Amino acid sequence: MSAIRVLVLEDSLIIAMEAEDMLRLTGVEGIDIVGSVEQARAAIAAETYDFALLDVNLGEGMSFGFARHLLDIGIPFGFVSGYSDTGDFPPDLQHIPLLVKPFDETAMRDFLQRLFPAVA
Repeated sequence: MSAIRVLVLEDSLIIAMEAEDMLRLTGVEGIDIVGSVEQARAAIAAETYDFALLDVNLGEGMSFGFARHLLDIGIPFGFVSGYSDTGDFPPDLQHIPLLVKPFDETAMRDFLQRLFPAVA
């Protein structure tokens, strides 16, 4: 499992650390946390990731543009949001798996099973 690398884009350090803890409980070891789209773009330029978790609402704006970039380059991802309804998301991104905050380990495992079945 150590070959799995995850990029976590989350502007709240507390939530990012909770996500990291839960990912580790599911067996993921390679976890990089970034707080902005710029940092996320730099990370994917420098590293190879198996999947990404994207906070929808970053302080600086939304992560939808970066999500489309991940689609273009073939990196699976899921959204993390305090909003449980993807109906307000852009139509081309409404099918993306969503992990609703606050989440627990069970919710993270279920989310990962949908997002990246090889992990769970």
